Amino acid sequence: MVSWLGSLTSMLLGEDLLAYLVLAIGGAMAVGSVAALVRPPQVRGEGDLERAPLGRSLVFAGVGLVGALWALASLVRG
Repeated sequence: MVSWLGSLTSMLLGEDLLAYLVLAIGGAMAVGSVAALVRPPQVRGEGDLERAPLGRSLVFAGVGLVGALWALASLVRG
């Protein structure tokens, strides 16, 4: 492998790219699911539900929170 290619990949993507991505996606999943429960949209389109399904939203928020916390712990631990 070309030596400069390895350093370029490390510089652009970083060593903790996966942890950062899981932190971002998990955090967005948790915040978005809770926001859908707390503040549903004012204007609904045809076929939209009145409010988000409670069970599914809580499961999504939980999965997102677990993923974000796990990624945060991985980043802090190093």
